[in-house]
Amino acid sequence: MPTLIKPLRGLRPAPGRAAGVIAPPYDVLNSAEARQRARGRQDSFLHISKPEIDLPEGIDPHDPRVYAQGAAGFRRLIAEGVLVRDAQPCYYVYRLRMGDHVQTGIVCAGSVAAYDANRIRRHEFTRPDKEDDRVRQITALRAQTGPVLLAYKPAPAVKAILARVADGAALDDVTADDGIGHALWRIDEPATVAALTRHFDAMAALYIADGHHRSASASRVAAMLRAQNPHATGEESYESFLCVAFPQDEMQILDYNRVVRDLHGHDAAGLLERIGERFTVAGADAPARPTRPGEFGMYLAGRWYRLAIRPSLVPADPVARLDVSLLQANLLDPLLGIRDPRTDRRIDFVGGMRGLGELEKRVDSGEMAVAFALYPTSMDDLMAVADANQVMPPKSTWFEPKLADGLVSHVLD
Repeated sequence: MPTLIKPLRGLRPAPGRAAGVIAPPYDVLNSAEARQRARGRQDSFLHISKPEIDLPEGIDPHDPRVYAQGAAGFRRLIAEGVLVRDAQPCYYVYRLRMGDHVQTGIVCAGSVAAYDANRIRRHEFTRPDKEDDRVRQITALRAQTGPVLLAYKPAPAVKAILARVADGAALDDVTADDGIGHALWRIDEPATVAALTRHFDAMAALYIADGHHRSASASRVAAMLRAQNPHATGEESYESFLCVAFPQDEMQILDYNRVVRDLHGHDAAGLLERIGERFTVAGADAPARPTRPGEFGMYLAGRWYRLAIRPSLVPADPVARLDVSLLQANLLDPLLGIRDPRTDRRIDFVGGMRGLGELEKRVDSGEMAVAFALYPTSMDDLMAVADANQVMPPKSTWFEPKLADGLVSHVLD
């Protein structure tokens, strides 16, 4: 079995160019937002990750011309020396800062074989159309540019190495236009590289936190290129995928809240009465941010309520006991008729970065009829689901801060 992770020859911004290059992940912005963010920034990685912004408005983001445009932009940044590739395989220390929150991880190449064998564990279903999009993007660029966010159980030896490296001068230390700080250090000393590889290989598993479609598409691309290469050795660069791994105790999951368009035939009083059959209900004079698992905030008809699930309704199953599952099984489905939150257009999801004020805004505007604030899913719960080979409901986790696209890319030789 190949090692769990390995170093890579990272393709990175040339010295002094990172601030003009790095961009939010491709799936955080829509096309209009990306076009606005990239305006006046010819080196922004949005020209590679959201290349439709350089084509006529309204073009289908999956049009072949879009992938070709992204590849052309990628080649331009390389040809002009905006992006340069390290001469030898390295690991990189990656530190993220968001306000007082700091997390320090390692940029590495995760093993496709380990992913296929579920040693790099997943907790979400993927959609074929989204996988297809990433396969086309990787194939067009012949590179992986969107890192997969991984978690690992705390490892003091790894933490000590990363902290020692991060005491030195950074290759890049920039603050993006959203206020998030991104700092990068290179690890190329052979003994340190070998030690990190050993420490990670001793771990039972790594856990995908964000990037299920990116990892699934990397596996598909590897299978395709492997089949085309009769002389494959298993050491080809396509046998690994771009990752950033952080210790679970440094990662931050925010709430991922729900808004529903109508009350499914109920009036507000009737809905409250039905909710009281499965939850204790108390009015709140201020936005009701949940303080513990099993507690929910609800904004209905201009007023906040605090809901607490009755303990007898909390099962032992690692998926069914999640707050997102409890809300779905005891309120959204039976009372509001949301059978499948993946496909029902009556429900929408609001990341915790937008605050509870966004929930009030969506309801008060008349766009939505009711909103629910959830307690954030824990990393322990995420890992328990993955270890049980189960999947979480959609929109269960919202990780912040987000990794930057363009800080390190993985070229497939």
